[in-house]
Amino acid sequence: MPVSRRILLRVATKLSLTLMAATTVAAHAESDSPGNHWPTKPVRIIVPVAPGGSADKLTRTLADKLALLWGQSVLVENVPGASGTIGAAKVAKAAPDGYTLLQQGEGITLNSLLFAKLPYDSQKSFTPIIKAVVNPQILVVNPSTGLHTLNQYISRAKARSQSISLALPGNGGIAHVAHEILSQRTGAQVNYIPYSGGGPATLDVLGGHADATLITLAAVTEYVRAGKLRALAVTTPYRSDALPDVPTVAEAGVPGFAVESWQGYFAPSGTPQQVIEKINNDMRAVLQTPDVREQLEKLGFKVAGGSSKDLAQSLRVERPFYAKAINAAGLTLR
Repeated sequence: MPVSRRILLRVATKLSLTLMAATTVAAHAESDSPGNHWPTKPVRIIVPVAPGGSADKLTRTLADKLALLWGQSVLVENVPGASGTIGAAKVAKAAPDGYTLLQQGEGITLNSLLFAKLPYDSQKSFTPIIKAVVNPQILVVNPSTGLHTLNQYISRAKARSQSISLALPGNGGIAHVAHEILSQRTGAQVNYIPYSGGGPATLDVLGGHADATLITLAAVTEYVRAGKLRALAVTTPYRSDALPDVPTVAEAGVPGFAVESWQGYFAPSGTPQQVIEKINNDMRAVLQTPDVREQLEKLGFKVAGGSSKDLAQSLRVERPFYAKAINAAGLTLR
């Protein structure tokens, strides 16, 4: 990006944040609701996977801007383990005051379907705040595999079952479920190797310790552009503007295949609605600032937004879809 354009984006962002802060101050003078006095201390966002992946990149981007807007530190804490349930449990037990938030996506639904027992109730322990972004999952391989297309990948996985090692960015996550749907459609069988997050999974594929990974596109965009990873297909019914030459799975030979993942934010159940609405409004405003939007879209995210009620409805709709795929694959986590 030209230097002059970067400067203009930074100026526009600062002006946007200044205007948002001024609006917030004005609202404080007009009302005495709990949301108008929040936050008065640092806010912590729990990311339930290892550093370096797309969830981490997204959250740290938002945290920097929210800290400027709120005048308080916004701390990002990575709490990986047990497919994200350790971090989620930490938020479920936190005080419902908006100072401890959870970054999560469809994993909040998947875990409730995969685990026989969780230390929280996925449908009752959290209040949805916002669906921040949507994004494809992307199937990438180490170039040394010699695989150039999805058809080659599927053919090898069918001819030699388990011969391809697939690094999973979390056991039972959206990548795992999406690949199971692919296996059900094509008969391709791979050797799943679970990792604590997208960062470690990507590093092992880059290093040749695993052949491939199916991962959120934003986590590997730069590696694909640099030729360090080869992209075979994206899981959405549309191509990504970030990597427009990469075909969809449907285009590459599996008609009707479509899986779109997303990432958003939650608060402990019982958090005052005024606080939920303030966080939602401020996150939406930050997501729409010029430099943040361009940064996220360059990585491969598509800014979503919407209300907390919109996210709640999305959760209700996706549950039966994933339940059908998980039951058909016989997937469980203990």
